Amino acid sequence: MPSIRLLPDTLISQIAAGEVVERPASVLKELLENSLDAGATEISVSLMQGGIKQLKVTDDGGGIDADDLRLAFSRHATSKIASLDDLEQVRSLGFRGEALASIASVARVALTTRTEGAAHAWSISAEGGAQGAPQPAAHPRGTSVEVNELYFNTPARRKFLRAEATEFGHCEDVFKRVALSRPGVAFSLRHNARVISHLQAGDAARRIAAVAGAEFADAARALDENSSGLRLSGFAGSPAFSRSSRDAQFVFVNGRFVRDKLLAHALRQAYQDMLHGDRHAAYVLFLELEPLGVDVNVHPAKTEVRFRDARAVHQFVFHAVSKALSASAAHTPAAAVSPVASAAGMNFQRAPYQSSLGVAQPEAAYQAMFSLPPGPAPAPAGSAARTAFENIVAAAPPQAETDAPLGWALAQLHGIYILAQNRQGLVLVDMHAAHERILYEKLKTALEAQGMSAQKLLIPVTFNADRLEVATVEEHADLLQRLGFDIALLSPTALAVRAVPSMLAQADVAGLAHALLSEVREFGGSRVLTEHQHELLSTMACHGAVRAHRLLTVAEMNALLREMEVTERSGQCNHGRPTWYQMSMADLDKLFLRGR
Repeated sequence: MPSIRLLPDTLISQIAAGEVVERPASVLKELLENSLDAGATEISVSLMQGGIKQLKVTDDGGGIDADDLRLAFSRHATSKIASLDDLEQVRSLGFRGEALASIASVARVALTTRTEGAAHAWSISAEGGAQGAPQPAAHPRGTSVEVNELYFNTPARRKFLRAEATEFGHCEDVFKRVALSRPGVAFSLRHNARVISHLQAGDAARRIAAVAGAEFADAARALDENSSGLRLSGFAGSPAFSRSSRDAQFVFVNGRFVRDKLLAHALRQAYQDMLHGDRHAAYVLFLELEPLGVDVNVHPAKTEVRFRDARAVHQFVFHAVSKALSASAAHTPAAAVSPVASAAGMNFQRAPYQSSLGVAQPEAAYQAMFSLPPGPAPAPAGSAARTAFENIVAAAPPQAETDAPLGWALAQLHGIYILAQNRQGLVLVDMHAAHERILYEKLKTALEAQGMSAQKLLIPVTFNADRLEVATVEEHADLLQRLGFDIALLSPTALAVRAVPSMLAQADVAGLAHALLSEVREFGGSRVLTEHQHELLSTMACHGAVRAHRLLTVAEMNALLREMEVTERSGQCNHGRPTWYQMSMADLDKLFLRGR
């Protein structure tokens, strides 16, 4: 059996490099963090062949004293901490003293630095862990670190590197993340002698627009919340600006980019009832707290953290982002839809009278707004005396009454969409999706307040049920009553619904009961109101919302629009689909080539 022996320092550094220096992007991250810790206000990055052949970072920071230069490539040598107290409240990005030593063990590295007031700069180099002597050099105040031929002495590691384009993509991602974390620092990026990005120092909003894109900036909602020593600021992307991947999710803790499961869970919960299918939210968020409240010494890559009061952080982030996303349609920018190239003729028809939609505002308030001027009595239903065009004119509100954000209803399209007019132009509303969101928010509020009021049915609705549904009713009778349902057993194969939540009284009662019992059976009574409340309430709202092809009166359409304007998150239904779009007059003019 081989005897136990101490490993040589070079091999130790190469082992450590396996964790710290995974690829050129890892090297870039460590060097950029060193530059920021040095107080740099301008940082330039130059790459050759994706950073595999050469990677150079130059800054105008404080530099390294000549007396300290010999320790620059030594393992566990750092100027950032000196005691356990320092480690427990790390304020710098780097602190382990491993990065330069690890990089120097698997590459050819040259470091040139100059401090303020020094007569000249100094340079030192290292190759595969072997360090040279400091030499005088020419360099402005600051530091340049040039890394050449990464993994030149470990071919087994080098062969795992990807193609140049892939490695450059990873380096660019690191560059963007660091640039987002410090909007007050100017950054530039070159690849193969070509300028890729040049970011001027400025405020956070301008930096986010430059890095994340103008489309994200336009769709993002600013937030800045403080509570009990915690602060969350930045921008949360609108649910309409969702992505197919998580590439637009940036979270920084005390200026450090992190991938933390606790924060990711809090953010998923904040967006859970507003994203469609497998879509992912986009956000750039900055969490600040006392360094004592977070442990960053979890992994050498320093992208994982642990919070001392994890629950408080989770709840704070969840509520802060939920608040930013909870604006109603009256307070959120209209979603724009591009005009199509051509359009067929459109026939607008006023919908005949239907029974009440069940929204909060009474119809009478809206009938008064749309009352016709004195004149001949309207023609009987079905008469051709009143054309569709006259119906639209009659429905249009006075000019002084057009300040409502979602405007005033003009007509229904195929019993699915509401067409409304506001100051900007035409508003198109998916009435089922909009009503579904309204009901969902009301059900959620009622459940949280323990006030899910029930409405007795004059004639109970009976339906055939399988044995599992019957067993679910018997086992979870208390839960069903809390949700506003009274379901009785008629026989081993039949159930009767005697009461439903009052706001769902117009729903298909049998279909709603089937869906509800399926949810309770699948998730279990003890978990359905905690872990799966969103799914349960979404099912109830979907069954209770107005169905497609149901014709509404103008008053009912306007009542729905007014409800949307005061309902939180009314821009998306419970499944993340948009509920309304705005077509401006400019969009409509383009559609018909006006002004050309």
